[in-house]
Order: sequence, then structure tokens, then C-alpha cells
Amino acid sequence: MADYIAPLQRLIEEFRKLPGIGGKTAVRLAFSIVTGTSERAEAFSDAILTAKREIRACSVCCNLSASELCPICSDPDRDRSTICVVEDARAVMAMERIRDYKGMYHVLGGALSPMNGITPDRLHIKELLSRLASSEVREVIIATNPTVEGETTASYLARLLEPFEIKVTRLAYGIPVGGDLEYADEVTLHRAMSGRTNLL
Repeated sequence: MADYIAPLQRLIEEFRKLPGIGGKTAVRLAFSIVTGTSERAEAFSDAILTAKREIRACSVCCNLSASELCPICSDPDRDRSTICVVEDARAVMAMERIRDYKGMYHVLGGALSPMNGITPDRLHIKELLSRLASSEVREVIIATNPTVEGETTASYLARLLEPFEIKVTRLAYGIPVGGDLEYADEVTLHRAMSGRTNLL
């Protein structure tokens, strides 16, 4: 027997399917919806359906967009000689927050993970190669996550990009500001040591 009446249980289960939402949070969100006004619930459902209907992949970089081109690809002031390759649109948003990078992006749509069925043909790698073949790109920055899957993807891309004779770089990873060495894992320490810079 379900803990809650069927419609509420279904709503809770749908919230639980979202990443990062546990059981208690799902219950709290579901109760917020059903105890709120009908107008609030309708606005919420309309926002979900509208986002699902109107958001698409940018035809150039595969980032999230509300039109054919995302705001970055349609910006004439961006540096088109550099492409930063990331796993997903959230990484683009994170990079944009620092306001230092003025180049272009390419969103892969994930990272290689053969055990989970994510092979190169499931990612936007062909689109990246097409961009490189038909543009004036001088550098590709591989900014996949520092995970096993991210590292595998970075290595795969580096080998794939060799024939293009362009500069291929990888984001440096290491000890975060305010972090203690004793809490860093071996991979992080290795990255920090490899990516060390001159002080003098």
C-alpha cells in the first residue's frame, strides 16, 4: 500500500526521479504543489512544458538555446579562434560566470562511459570535428570534468584532434583555494603538481 493517496504518490515519485532529489525533498516539493494555489501549480506545469518545447540545441555548439543559435554563438564579439569543449550546458554557465573566457564553446552532451552505453556516437563529437574542418580555430580547450569518464573523454578527443594540427589544451586541475593538502586525493595532487606554475 502506498504511503500517500495515489495522485500525490505519483507526484512524489516524479520529483524523486530528478537528480539530487531525495525522498524527503520530493515529499516537500509535492506537498508544496498540492497545497498551493491552482494558479501556482498551472504556472509551474506551464513553465516545465514551455521549457521542454522551446529549448533546443544550438545548431553550432549544441548548447541550450531558445533559437537556432545560442546567445554565445550569435555574439559577434566572441573569439572564434578558440573552442572550449565541455560535457554539458551547466559547464558553459559555470565558465561564463568567471567572465575571463571570451571564446566559443562546444557541448558534448556527456562523457564517454562504455559501461553505461555512452559511446562516441552518442556524443556531439562529429559536430565538433565539422566545426574544426570548416573554421579558423587555432585552439581547443578540453574542459571535461576531472572524473574517470571526463579523463577518458579528454584523452579520446586529444587523439582524435591530432590530425587537425591545432593547439589542444586541457584545463588545469588541482588544490582548490582554501583547501588542505591532507584532504586531497592522489589524482588531485598529481594534477596540482603537473599543473604547477612559476612564481619567479
